[in-house]
Amino acid sequence: MKLRVLLSISVITTTLFLLSCEKTENDAVDLQSLPLPQLSSSLESYDDIDDLSRNPFFRGIPGGQQIDITDAGATLGRVLFYDPRLSINNRISCGSCHSQKHGFADPRQFSEGFAGKITSRNAMSIANPSANNHFFWDSRVSRIEELALEPVRNHIEMGMEKMDDLVLKLNNTSYYSELFHNAFSSEEISPEKIASALSQFMCSLISVDSRMDQGLNNGFANFSELERLGQELFFGQKAMCGSCHSSGNFSAPDFPGGGYSQPDVQGTANIGLQLVYTDNGKHEGQFKIPSLRNIGVSAPYMHDGRFKTLEEVVEHYDNGIALHKNLDSKFRTNDGARKLNLSAIEKLALVAFLNTLTDEKFLNDERYSDPFKY
Repeated sequence: MKLRVLLSISVITTTLFLLSCEKTENDAVDLQSLPLPQLSSSLESYDDIDDLSRNPFFRGIPGGQQIDITDAGATLGRVLFYDPRLSINNRISCGSCHSQKHGFADPRQFSEGFAGKITSRNAMSIANPSANNHFFWDSRVSRIEELALEPVRNHIEMGMEKMDDLVLKLNNTSYYSELFHNAFSSEEISPEKIASALSQFMCSLISVDSRMDQGLNNGFANFSELERLGQELFFGQKAMCGSCHSSGNFSAPDFPGGGYSQPDVQGTANIGLQLVYTDNGKHEGQFKIPSLRNIGVSAPYMHDGRFKTLEEVVEHYDNGIALHKNLDSKFRTNDGARKLNLSAIEKLALVAFLNTLTDEKFLNDERYSDPFKY
């Protein structure tokens, strides 16, 4: 995985009401100094925090996305991400369902689309997407550019089914000509450039400064006794959480030969949520094994948001796995579905450890914030 990025500072401060497709005086965006995704010339020397290549959890991950990021491209992507003009009726932005303070997830069980209809799955969190090879709960796309545009075109989410209509709308919005020129040396707007800019912004969402990451440098001296116990359980043979959430992003390897589920459905598993699935995911109840980074703030959990707390999640794995016909082998024993039989203190410890994956800097970094509310 390589990110080639340029270091500069671009900016956006805004005063706007984005309820019209036509140019108005309220369209003005003052491109003043506001810090944006600030990345060095390579991941080998990331100054602010331990970068992906230096973080031991990220070593040896095959595949991933190779996205060229420029500060101007990420700047444009940031504006697009938070701009409700990307929806057909100017009501919903990407940021409407991916809240920074919730780890770029949606705190609602299901998200509300442009016309008030509700999505059928919980919005996944976004962190370090360039470490992944497949996206969405059913792992249906393999490129971040596809991840970027699918919600925009979706008939329930943002409703912009004809991308030519979006191009026309952005052409009629005064502040985009300068932003596109800065990013692509041309004011011309196209679906490909929109996808590229959104991808650059999302790939700049790097979260590697949690207490767990910080503990790598001090032998986890920053952990409480309860958190240490949770860490031992997570990576140990009793809970075995780390056997699936094993990569630097605490998610399953989603590449051929990763060792999870069927070889054509990488990074997914049937975890026995129920005996009969109304939503079959990728195949027979298999859903993407998500990243656990910032899991403590990204509730609710699972593809259908059925669990409101981490305690409920732990209870499921402890004694609630249903023996579905396609249940992943990791959750099977000779006697049926696997049970962890954790003690009360062990359950508390697991939750305590999971909360060490929260990256406060990431959740509050103004470079990733909504520029329209700055």
